[in-house]
Amino acid sequence: MINKTWLDELGLEVPTTLDELHDALVAFKESDMATMYGNDPGSTIPMSFGIDQWCWGQNIYYAGFGFTNWTNDVCMDLLLQPDGKVNFVCDDDNYRVALEYFHDWFTEGLIDQEVFSQDDTQYMAKCSQGRVGVATWWYIEELMGDHSDDYVFLPILDGPDGTHNVTVRDGGGINSGNLSITSACESPINLLKFYDQWYDPENVMQLQYGPIGTYFTEQDSNGLWQSISDEEAEAQFGKSAGELKGEWEVSGPKLILSDYYRTTFEMEPRAQERLNDLYDYWMPYVKDTTCYPVDCVFTSDELDIIDQYRTSFEQYVAQKEATWLRDGGITDESWEAYKDDLNSYGMNDLLEVYQAAYDRYVETAGAEENTAPAATAESAE
Repeated sequence: MINKTWLDELGLEVPTTLDELHDALVAFKESDMATMYGNDPGSTIPMSFGIDQWCWGQNIYYAGFGFTNWTNDVCMDLLLQPDGKVNFVCDDDNYRVALEYFHDWFTEGLIDQEVFSQDDTQYMAKCSQGRVGVATWWYIEELMGDHSDDYVFLPILDGPDGTHNVTVRDGGGINSGNLSITSACESPINLLKFYDQWYDPENVMQLQYGPIGTYFTEQDSNGLWQSISDEEAEAQFGKSAGELKGEWEVSGPKLILSDYYRTTFEMEPRAQERLNDLYDYWMPYVKDTTCYPVDCVFTSDELDIIDQYRTSFEQYVAQKEATWLRDGGITDESWEAYKDDLNSYGMNDLLEVYQAAYDRYVETAGAEENTAPAATAESAE
């Protein structure tokens, strides 16, 4: 998001490219635009985020270099290419170019120097005070507070070569690993009967958001439960509706079907707004929705390899990314040494594991399609 009021004051249009965004950030800094809101001189922060943070990280700006993957979550956010080959972007040449490009922004003072250390509370405070010109978050009103009307979402920005590419992750309608039954369970059947009740529409509604009488306040004329508003939540509990949800939601096996929003409860207004924003500002830029399936299944040997390498591999990538963004210094020699180090941290082994799991996934899906009963005219009708 970007402060449109600042742009208007400076006679600038909403940027459509990274280079245009750079020029806008320079103008924000030189004109010290935060003073418009009564902030102290020199307090303007042209751009801020949290390095590799979910929903407030920098990965959206990498679209101008061909990807939007989280580079500190390499394995969960690997790139599945259209030819079915898996890839980690962290050793691609365009990833190097992106780091070099944004390092220049750091040296110019256009990016908050605290992006490597600040937590979300510190970040939100800066933004709500009207000090930050460009920021990332999933909800303008939640981040910018009283100044939210002055901000608009940026489009996906073209890079220096005039192109962009948005890569997506499979959130997965169905996932595994939310319930494990150990040998200490005296009655697995009764345990499963208990968890079966978690899938009842009215139960899963409360498990996901909060109980009736707290998060859900009343039913409309069609019997759909209505969620509490931010204003009501603030008045009754001293917190936002989102904070109330975070306090009450229960982790575990559950599934919300889209039909529940027509039969049991209305989608919360904030979620509906974010969904609209997703389709208005993000999905139009997605050219290819190919993504790695979240429900791939790994063998025990493959899980051992993932356990052996994943944490140290991802930590090394994140550490190098932060260092190069802040300090620069990428040379042909250091880049080749980095790629060699990635292999010593198990990159090739991890790629083989994820490729093998995906290949089995595709093979199994194809087998299921081939064995599915053919539809008759009667069943089709």
